[in-house]
Amino acid sequence: MHLKQDPLFWPCGFSCLHTPSVGDVIALTFVSLCNLLVHTLVSSLPVHIQASKISGILLLSIADSSLGLSLCLMVTRSSSWELDMYNLETEKDPVVIVISTTGTGDPPDTARKFVKKIQDTTLPPDHFAHLQYGLLGLGDSEYTFFCNGGKTVDRRLQELGAQHFYDTGLADDCVGLELVVDPWIDGLWLALKEAFLLQKEKEGMSSDVDAVSSSLSAAPHVVHELNLSSEVQNLKLEDGGVRNSDVLTQKLVDISLVASAGDTEPSLVHSVPPVSQSALNIPALPPEYIEVQFQDTHGENPHLSSLISEGTTFEVPVTKAVQLTSEDAVKTALLLELDITDTAFDYQPGDAFCVICPNNVSEVEELLQILGLSEKGDYFICVKVKQGTKKKGATHPQHIPERSTLKFILTWCLELRAIPKKAFLRALVECTSDAGEKRRLQELCSRQGASDYTRFIRESNVCLLDLLHAFPSCKPSLNLLIEHLPKLQARSYSVSSSNSYQPGKLCFVFNIVEFPACPTRAVARKGVCTGWLAELVAPLLHPNKNIPDTKGGNPSTEKVCIFARPNNTFHLPGDPSVPFMMVGPGTGISPFIGFLQHRQKLREEHTDWEFGETWLFFGCRHQHRDYLFKQELKCFLENGTLTHLKVCFSRDSSTAEVAPPKYVQDAIRLYAKEVARVLLKERGYFYVCGDKKHMADGVSDAVVDIISMEMKVDKLEAMKILATLREAKRYLQDVWS
Repeated sequence: MHLKQDPLFWPCGFSCLHTPSVGDVIALTFVSLCNLLVHTLVSSLPVHIQASKISGILLLSIADSSLGLSLCLMVTRSSSWELDMYNLETEKDPVVIVISTTGTGDPPDTARKFVKKIQDTTLPPDHFAHLQYGLLGLGDSEYTFFCNGGKTVDRRLQELGAQHFYDTGLADDCVGLELVVDPWIDGLWLALKEAFLLQKEKEGMSSDVDAVSSSLSAAPHVVHELNLSSEVQNLKLEDGGVRNSDVLTQKLVDISLVASAGDTEPSLVHSVPPVSQSALNIPALPPEYIEVQFQDTHGENPHLSSLISEGTTFEVPVTKAVQLTSEDAVKTALLLELDITDTAFDYQPGDAFCVICPNNVSEVEELLQILGLSEKGDYFICVKVKQGTKKKGATHPQHIPERSTLKFILTWCLELRAIPKKAFLRALVECTSDAGEKRRLQELCSRQGASDYTRFIRESNVCLLDLLHAFPSCKPSLNLLIEHLPKLQARSYSVSSSNSYQPGKLCFVFNIVEFPACPTRAVARKGVCTGWLAELVAPLLHPNKNIPDTKGGNPSTEKVCIFARPNNTFHLPGDPSVPFMMVGPGTGISPFIGFLQHRQKLREEHTDWEFGETWLFFGCRHQHRDYLFKQELKCFLENGTLTHLKVCFSRDSSTAEVAPPKYVQDAIRLYAKEVARVLLKERGYFYVCGDKKHMADGVSDAVVDIISMEMKVDKLEAMKILATLREAKRYLQDVWS
């Protein structure tokens, strides 16, 4: 899903449209930051800054405590600090906007009122002609509407006459927000200086121009002189000059991490110039705020349902498991059937649901051993907020029980496989005794080491255990792990059945995720949930290996804990006469089996109804290895439930004179006229399910080309038509990365 950060509106008059929290981007709410700076900094401003509203400016560089980014805050001395008096419609000072995207391209909740207001069609085209702004959008390109919140605001402000004083930046969490945020912030200072100089020149205030210019150029040193350490727990006020901390100017001398003459390539544990010889800008050290107290071994752990706030949980038995792929297939796909007969769990075809899963048992044991806590795994621990912590607004993590065993927390509560954020790496520096290892961790969390962090941490899917093996002198405390490891999230799966076709049954399909061994990961691993499920249902997959229980019968049926995650849009058309097309290669076919089961049941019960035609584009690597639901699809074709089935095999060789399509997007292009007819003339539906990056984007491009060709419009107009179909909920996607 999209980033959950809220927007920040940072006008240079130090006023705001909202007072939101920005979650992972900044750990301090904007309103508390406003109050803090108002009361702490105003008295420290130079005399010439106090003359009027815009007679000077103080710039602060704020380091993020969770991602190691630097964001900025512009503060000016105003005659009034009444935040609620701020009005964007009259503001003439440059405005900096940071906004994220949520849901299916929507602005965050805190920005919706503002977005709705500026989208008023009665506003004149010069409504914001007075406004200068710069905008930074935060998003994730794994999702369809990348940075749509920022793009929407940016586009509408332009339509209403506002002018950029600085180019818009779009940061992508898929590759690392810092890759865009850091350079965008660096360029912001100069852009602000030029904007203020131009503004003052226009107003003929040469004396104020000098004040602004000197304030801007001296800002880093002003910040360096301010002592806010006792007030700003979550922020690191940085400057471009000399720092007191020798960590930041330390040069690498430890031979264990210096690349030898023949070692010119960096790695997770080795750096090379220029990083290995650079002074480093590293994030602030996040203050500790969790206290862990060991108790006894008596008591019971909380029920798994207490860990879930999203809805009612159901513990249901796994009644069937089938391997859908052959043993020599590249990926192993399993179908599991759950019995929901005795529950209130309900669903529609196209819905999704979540499985509550544990971390791998051996990984939990391994972590306990590294931490030196193997003997205390079954001890109950009490987790509290540390008294006297310097972390502003510290609260007890909601995903951590007040009292449970250590092993329960490591197994069910913390995402041990999470990719460590830079703030976590910064905290691990303080737990590392070897000088060379310490330096390398500093590099990985520094601005100078951004590309190494992306390559060896993010792209390599490195987790905590990988780091502890790579840096053996790093011995973090338990409270540090609880502070920095995120919540172990339940895994979401598309329903692959129809409750009307199979009453009391819930089916789903998944590939067992594999992470092969590599230089940054010593051992191969399976996905947290898919690996656990595969192990759980092994007796059902291999019944001849079942071991009788102590009573002499079959082993008891394994159960899983699930909860609903309804999909409000990815459903069959309400009118059964409306035609629809489905595109689902690999396990992307899963929800469409539920669609077809439901359609078949309707056809059996309502023989007098008119049913629209149904298309399915399916693709896999090999016809005889991973053609999922081959027999079921054949039956749907024979009984008329499925009108058209188009299948392609990307890795099978062909001796045909004309090569068959390799991928579903290729097959779609072969039926361009039919696609255009169903979508545009007959107002049908188009469903896409599966991998986004390698499939869904290609399908979208193919549909755009088809619209362009069949309607004889240019590509831009075709893209607008597709966007209209999306808005009308007739082009629907259920995709994942």
